[in-house]
Amino acid sequence: MIMRKNRLKNLLKAYLDLNKLKLVPNSYDLVGHVAILDIPKELKKEKKLIAKVLLETNNHIKTVLQKASKREGEFRTRKYKFLAGKRKTETLHKEYGCIFKLDPTKVYFSPRELTERQRIAEQVKPKETVMVMFAGVGPYPIVIAKKQPEVKKIIAIEINPKAVKYMKENIRINKLSHKIIPIKGDVRDECKEWYGKCDRVVMPLPLGAESFLDLAVKCLKKKGGIIHFYNWGEEPDIFKQAKELVKKTMKKMKKKYKILKSRKVLPYAPRRWKVCLDIKVY
Repeated sequence: MIMRKNRLKNLLKAYLDLNKLKLVPNSYDLVGHVAILDIPKELKKEKKLIAKVLLETNNHIKTVLQKASKREGEFRTRKYKFLAGKRKTETLHKEYGCIFKLDPTKVYFSPRELTERQRIAEQVKPKETVMVMFAGVGPYPIVIAKKQPEVKKIIAIEINPKAVKYMKENIRINKLSHKIIPIKGDVRDECKEWYGKCDRVVMPLPLGAESFLDLAVKCLKKKGGIIHFYNWGEEPDIFKQAKELVKKTMKKMKKKYKILKSRKVLPYAPRRWKVCLDIKVY
């Protein structure tokens, strides 16, 4: 979850002067018992204080980490600095009745995407076969299976072995072994077995997903289906790049398509957004 806007600033009013307070982030991520802060360098001396205040004012928080890098590498993980509390980063995160066991220092997981996961799950129809590429610890597959219990099956592919281990555990915890097929490996290799077998493909990788878009199309049944394609977009036209990438791929594959919905998902940087295109392929 994300702590509501300005809550962190309010907690620190008694400890920081106005100039310092203006630099405090409006919110922080909460993954299970782990609070994750993005602290600007101007507050380097105050970061321990900020972490201490969080621990003292929120009984659910047991560990406080600071983001120490951007997401990097094939596994989309980032580095963290320990600030306060217990040095235990493995946690249980709850979301809309689903439980996810994970360690945010070892795997990719975004609590900020809970609304987007629900949005996708609400579109899945009974008897559909769904593929989730870059499935991580299983949030999209599990939320889909919980929201649409009549889904036929969900194929969940992930390359990070630590994430796959957590995904298998999460499938067991949420009692969905009869619906979700976890697969460890590279999407480029593993999805070939599912060519022509899927009604829907979810691609929750915003940077580089266009390299896999042709594979997503091949996974759809002969009659076509739906692809949820994620990308980054710059203001003022945040959907321009994603639409051009889709157009280029579909033209190359000689496929007809229609963009059903264009959606802002999350802000990434000033004037830059994570976006999603819901695409109907014929």
